[in-house]
Amino acid sequence: MPLPETPSAPAQPAPAAPAQAPSGQAAPTQAPSTQSPFPEATRERARQLMARYPVGRERSALLPLLHLVQAEEGYVSPAGIAFCAGQLGLTRAQVAAVATFYTMYKRRPAGDWLVSVCTNTMCDVLGGQRVFDALAGHLGVGHDETTADGTVTLEHAECLAACDYGPVLTVNYEFFDNMEPERAVALVEQLRAGGRPAPSRGARLCTLREMSLQLAGFADEREGAVADGPAGPATLRGNRLAEEHGVSVAGFDPRTPIGRPNGDQPGGGRPASDKAPDKGGKAPDKSEKAPGEGEKAPLTAVPVANQPASDGKPAGDAPLPQEGQLKEVKS
Repeated sequence: MPLPETPSAPAQPAPAAPAQAPSGQAAPTQAPSTQSPFPEATRERARQLMARYPVGRERSALLPLLHLVQAEEGYVSPAGIAFCAGQLGLTRAQVAAVATFYTMYKRRPAGDWLVSVCTNTMCDVLGGQRVFDALAGHLGVGHDETTADGTVTLEHAECLAACDYGPVLTVNYEFFDNMEPERAVALVEQLRAGGRPAPSRGARLCTLREMSLQLAGFADEREGAVADGPAGPATLRGNRLAEEHGVSVAGFDPRTPIGRPNGDQPGGGRPASDKAPDKGGKAPDKSEKAPGEGEKAPLTAVPVANQPASDGKPAGDAPLPQEGQLKEVKS
């Protein structure tokens, strides 16, 4: 049964075909272009990303820059590697070492829809491998391969952190829960036909290039796109149980700012009251106390009553007494 769809973005016009030479005449030769494949808008975004980091630490923007070039070309191409290297003052080898380490960066052209099927332990037990095999057979591709029409790239995924919804797959990192082989095949057919099925939870679908731009650090500009999907029942189960049994954190106010005891050094440095050894190597006399030393520093911003729940209530039942050693247990 087809899955419900979310609003789709308007199709982009196809690029115009190159002009043909008149019959009987040779086509004019063109000099190889030295222009960067990345437009000024992409370069401006790169500058914005680099400006988010302290001066002299701009190379920390490498990960979002790799997402940015993937958003432009659909994968991290050699030109994309060179672009990142030039922007950050790195070598292409340094950039390639990072790009090949993370599986989210694709090193060859990927489809608009990246279908990732969890085949790790929990999902595999629940049928994840059967889902993957059904998709591979239907699409005619294997792991990290793209269909001939360029729409779908299929891959194994090592745990998608959704064991309570298994077996799961994601389309461009949005979840489709409790999948079965037949439903998975119907899902990819909707994608190939131009549809955008609604995920089980989370934001509405977008293409891999659009998702890469978001991963680079730029917000989804579609109105209401990130507020579409509700949280799943398993995600809310703990909250529902707390509501049913009246469990809450005593004195907790989510608006309370986080403070630290007076005198603590944010950088982990030594408090001012600590004394270093003198030049002769003699340790300081511990009987001498700094002003206020020995007194408990008052808390700032955080009320004394607002303590973590573990401070005021037991963590659980006490462990049962051990009746014997493991080696003494008879099979």
